[in-house]
Amino acid sequence: MIELHYWPTPNGHKITLFLEETGLPYAIKPVNIGRGEQFAPAFLAISPNNRMPAIVDTEPADGGAPISVFESGAILQYLAEKTGRFLPTDLRARVEALEWLFWQVGGLGPMLGQNHHFSRYAPEKIPYAIDRYVNETRRLYGVLNGRLDGRDFIVDNDYSIADMAAYPWIVSHEAQGMDLADFPQLKAWFERIRERPATQRAYAVGDTIKDKLDLANDEEAKRVLFGQGAAKK
Repeated sequence: MIELHYWPTPNGHKITLFLEETGLPYAIKPVNIGRGEQFAPAFLAISPNNRMPAIVDTEPADGGAPISVFESGAILQYLAEKTGRFLPTDLRARVEALEWLFWQVGGLGPMLGQNHHFSRYAPEKIPYAIDRYVNETRRLYGVLNGRLDGRDFIVDNDYSIADMAAYPWIVSHEAQGMDLADFPQLKAWFERIRERPATQRAYAVGDTIKDKLDLANDEEAKRVLFGQGAAKK
């Protein structure tokens, strides 16, 4: 059983995408990041960076004690290796899948996250910051669009954890100031993944979570997520 410590954000959706594709048994453990639950000692014991998602595998392959894993990219790689799915075994294809997984966790996610923050949530609209991150978002979309030229998925024609990592960050393309019509290969890829039954089930899981974030109107949630004193909790 996989215990998934989760909130319906792009990084959280990555893991439910994988779990719904494989049918691996899992149980949701909500972590309300707008109410500071990510700072609870029990959660920090498995995710010391106070970020979700995190998992606990109660039945690891070695038959030993439960294993906890934090960081979404590490979780995807762990689950892929546990199940033998969505990570190629061929050396070169595996390298490509991991390259693009790390491209997402090191670039696409952080840069688009900054786009979200400065364009939508920052109390002061700073034109330089907005332009910086919207332009970087556009550049990264272009990189992915180029990679998908002639391919159904990021690693040739095989759906992999690289696709699962990137897709949830593209869902909010309109809020990021992007028009998918400008990126035709990415648009086709996005629609291909959106139509997968497992994708629809994964996002339906998010819809079951109550008290979703409303950062436009919830000052307490903004204080928790963006405040400088959170580490003192």
